[in-house]
Amino acid sequence: MPSLDIAATGMQAQTTNVDTISNNIANMTTTGYKRRRAEFQDLIYQDVRRVGTMSSDTGDLVPAGAQIGLGVRTAGIYRINEQGTLEQTSNALDMAIQGPGYFQVTLPSGEYAYTRDGTFSLSEDGTIVTADGYPLSPNITLPNNAENITVDQSGQVQYTISGQTQAQVAGQIQLGIFQNENGLAAMGQNLFTQTTSSGDAILGTPQAQGYGLIQQGFIEESSVNVVTEITDLITAQRAYEMNSKVITASDEMLQTLTNLK
Repeated sequence: MPSLDIAATGMQAQTTNVDTISNNIANMTTTGYKRRRAEFQDLIYQDVRRVGTMSSDTGDLVPAGAQIGLGVRTAGIYRINEQGTLEQTSNALDMAIQGPGYFQVTLPSGEYAYTRDGTFSLSEDGTIVTADGYPLSPNITLPNNAENITVDQSGQVQYTISGQTQAQVAGQIQLGIFQNENGLAAMGQNLFTQTTSSGDAILGTPQAQGYGLIQQGFIEESSVNVVTEITDLITAQRAYEMNSKVITASDEMLQTLTNLK
């Protein structure tokens, strides 16, 4: 019976849905995390009676036809790129992006990665780096006697030296934006890499047109809404149960057929 295979695809789809929701809940406190949503498509259809065929010799057409669907499949898992709440930390090297854009960092391979996680610190040589030690790109290095580090909304990093009042410019933060943010490939560690689907990063200065601004002393919280995720989880669980009941009903119908004498 096709219903067995159809219900099985429904159970597989809801398993993917629950996996996606559970990952959202697991990352509810991950800095800069964007919630994911699974999307589904119906599969091909079996024509029992094709739409538009003639029903008589006089040329009368079938108004609706008869098509039986063969199940569902996962079409994609999309990131919902909405702004997360900004949390104040008062750490001079914590930065949040308010609006579009990603920080660009340099990986050990020399390739670039992109992140919304603005939890930065200083390396042993004074370079601004991520929690995993990847330097911000372009590199910004502060002297070991730097004090009063400030980052304005346009991304300019300044500092003062003890005994001096004149601020020194350490560097300029740049942000990357993409034609298709959902085309970015997640690599873990709150990092993304560009792909053919995302297009190349378009670098620009924070606060310029089309780019977000920098908020020093803040980090961007996860955009996960726990109430929404729990509601979606219950819905997915019920859908899974209903598909399992279809399999049970189909099995009972087959058992009835095999018991006929």
